[in-house]
Amino acid sequence: MTSFQTPFKRNIMSASVIAAVSMGAQAQTTQPNEIILEDVIVTGIRASLTGAMDIKRNATGVVDAISAEDIGKFPDTNLAESLQRITGVAIDRSNNEGNQVTVRGFGPSFNLVMLNGRQMPNSSALSSTAVSRSFNFREIAAESVSRVEVYKTGKAHVPSGGLGATINLQTAKPFDFDGFTLLGSTKGIIESNASGGNNVTPEVSGMVSQIFGDDSFGILASFSHAQRDFHVDRIGTANGWSQSYPAQSNPDTSAINTNLNPSLTTWRVATVDLDNADYERTRQNGQIVLQYFPDDDFSASVDYTMSRFEENGQMNRMSFWFDDVETGKADANGTIINPARSNDELNFWAWEYGFTTENDSFGLNIDWAATETIKLVLDAHSSKSHSNPGAQPAERIANLKNPFGDAAPVHISADFSGKLPTVAYDDSALVGGAYSRENIEADLYQERGNEVENTVDQIQFSGEWVNPNESVLRQINFGFASITNSVDTLSIHSSNFSLGNGAVDISDLDLTFSPGDIGYEFVPNYSANQFLNLVEEQGLKNPATLDENGIEESISALYLSLDLETDIRDMLLRTNIGVRYETTTVNTYSKGKPVIGFNWVSPLELAKIVADEAVTRTADADYNHVLPNLDISLDIVEDVIARLSYSTTIARSNIDAMYPNVTYYSHQPNGPFTASQGNAALLPFDSANLDFSLEWYYADGSYISGGYFSKNVDNFLAAGQELQTIIGPEGPLTNPSANPRPGCPAGSVSEPVEACTSQPSDPEIIWGIATPKNTDESLVDGWELNVQHMFGQSGFGAILNYTTVDSNDRYDVYAIENGLALQGLSDTANLVAFYEKNGLQLRVAYNWRDKFLLASGPEPTFTAAYSQVDFNASYDINENLTVFIEGLNLTDEATHRYGRWENQLKDYEQYGQRYALGIRAKL
Repeated sequence: MTSFQTPFKRNIMSASVIAAVSMGAQAQTTQPNEIILEDVIVTGIRASLTGAMDIKRNATGVVDAISAEDIGKFPDTNLAESLQRITGVAIDRSNNEGNQVTVRGFGPSFNLVMLNGRQMPNSSALSSTAVSRSFNFREIAAESVSRVEVYKTGKAHVPSGGLGATINLQTAKPFDFDGFTLLGSTKGIIESNASGGNNVTPEVSGMVSQIFGDDSFGILASFSHAQRDFHVDRIGTANGWSQSYPAQSNPDTSAINTNLNPSLTTWRVATVDLDNADYERTRQNGQIVLQYFPDDDFSASVDYTMSRFEENGQMNRMSFWFDDVETGKADANGTIINPARSNDELNFWAWEYGFTTENDSFGLNIDWAATETIKLVLDAHSSKSHSNPGAQPAERIANLKNPFGDAAPVHISADFSGKLPTVAYDDSALVGGAYSRENIEADLYQERGNEVENTVDQIQFSGEWVNPNESVLRQINFGFASITNSVDTLSIHSSNFSLGNGAVDISDLDLTFSPGDIGYEFVPNYSANQFLNLVEEQGLKNPATLDENGIEESISALYLSLDLETDIRDMLLRTNIGVRYETTTVNTYSKGKPVIGFNWVSPLELAKIVADEAVTRTADADYNHVLPNLDISLDIVEDVIARLSYSTTIARSNIDAMYPNVTYYSHQPNGPFTASQGNAALLPFDSANLDFSLEWYYADGSYISGGYFSKNVDNFLAAGQELQTIIGPEGPLTNPSANPRPGCPAGSVSEPVEACTSQPSDPEIIWGIATPKNTDESLVDGWELNVQHMFGQSGFGAILNYTTVDSNDRYDVYAIENGLALQGLSDTANLVAFYEKNGLQLRVAYNWRDKFLLASGPEPTFTAAYSQVDFNASYDINENLTVFIEGLNLTDEATHRYGRWENQLKDYEQYGQRYALGIRAKL
């Protein structure tokens, strides 16, 4: 719940010094004899780290925090990059910046991120990440946040959803400052390889706060604008590695180590791709807060927070497709390392990305000291995340190719014996070569995207009763919460895979080739937008299909907790014991035109035939949980604290896993035929958590801590696949390619040939339908070690932390079939060194994350171990002006993802270094 804090006016401390230990109704009341400092402002690295240390020290559970070093100055340019400095927190990177966090081995969907104690909605226009419960940190500027708190243990007053951790982002209010405050910063972002845009782009931010009306009313407004142009070089595969696709007859398995692979299983790759991409991104954040503070017993505030995020990109891809492998030899593990195929083609792809996300939040907060001992808080907000307004395609995809077969005898091969593959081709039998315009034709197009509206309406009422008498019971905390999370998704898709053999005239297409990299000779350059315009002008663009999916989750919660305090042989013992009860109701729907058959339009495509009218499916469920917690903190001796915590926490299943619709994944003429269906009755992941830690605060701003944690998690998901037919409105779906009729395949998606469409007499298709189910249980445990040391008054300091995470349920790369395999488990480490004195700040940070399982499924995806070095430096020209420089990824590290073994490459991405130069001013 949103915390009640005893108000005081005209008294100011840095947020890093007076930070409340709990974000719920746990804030401490000002004691009668407490001395409140007047007009003391403490800033800088040392103050920030000391404030974060105090939050950790004064908590009863396991809490870590990062505070702004000064108004509008966070340790890193990105919040996720800052969070990774916390012990046990790792990040996932996208386009050379942190975007989501993993805590103690639990990925983004297992962590609840809140803004000022409120659960915030999230959405995305991309088809692969339409709805997620995980907040994307790249959508909010670090300058907008004054403090981030990471709660690693469950609390009765904390909303459910954080299995790994609950992360609370806090922003400022007018009465956090003493009267008029004005600040602003501007900087230039320097991308080392932004070849398609501007190498230097601006970031500006500002905040103004003023108190009026005889110190009873305040207003704060903040705004930030950031642009970024960046380039990505990628080598990878489109469809990953498989045991069955592409096909290969009689592979050479003589080199396989039968002790590791006794079944002589082989793995093959369908494509080798080189991507050359340029992106433009714009982010805007703003907030207005009105705060009424008539006396020390009452305060009220209303606030509006917004963000606008827009990203556009153009990508071209050179691709080698091994639809089947004629020759290829396996290495010792079974990976086909030298696939080859004759009489094939080269593929030249183009992508256009374009999407926006609009986030808006309106909030109300009332704090009232009803009596000397009773404090009450009411907090309400309505927030919406809206991506891709207007339901325009977020991705437009085009492909060109050489004419297939004997007309274009291009022989292709690849070599996967090293870390990165190389490719080769022989087009000597093709007059003019594979890159000549006369030997290039159209192939296909696709358009896809989502319009998503995610709305969260939340009311939280909390209270605390403070015992006026000296006794073991110090405080009773209680509260009620109601939250409704509504998601509505409109998916758009249009495609035509039959544009070859001269169906489209591309003579007006602006197509060139430029030198490639990483084993390629050339990379294509053309616009997917121009290609689709030509398709549309020539009447070959198919009507778009629209599918609607939605969910409404209604959660009601009650909680009660007790704060106890006593001395045991001169050792201070603090205890918090609580329980939270939640009920959840789930209503889901899917609306779309159902599939009634298939149209065999080409040797590689069975196009779906849909009904004329849309049909709506619904599914409902409900469940409840009792979530207890016990936190014990014991001051063994002065400055040495031992903690023991037990709690039960939950994290709800992925939203798109609960839609009742059927999604068709693969339906090629020769199979496989695969589909999936959601399950509204999925239960949340349920974790019983145990934490023990020992902390020694041996000097000002310095401490050593070590802790053990374990999480026994139930209800992990498994995709239970069943083989069955699918009954459409006109009967079972049948395969028109199983017993070919004369002249088939033929026609097009828009103009089908009846003989080539599904008939009741055709064989029924047996589908492998995957449905998520709650099945598995797993234990995750690990250790967290942290050292923070200030070298006296020298100005030097250092942080070193290390986290280990382990589980028996790890992916066995030598097992043909795996059961539960936990994603995101990896050890992490941080080393930060800094200097701060006489207005000069220097910081160098090294972050390392060991390899981890990114995704499982039929075949795994691992992310290789990654390390990064960042730095920042600043100098205070005077008390109002500061100049600074920042650098990210100084050693130009690349992101490497692979299958079972490192030579089973999936992605290898390079971004280059990123720098920033700027100036910050404040009054």
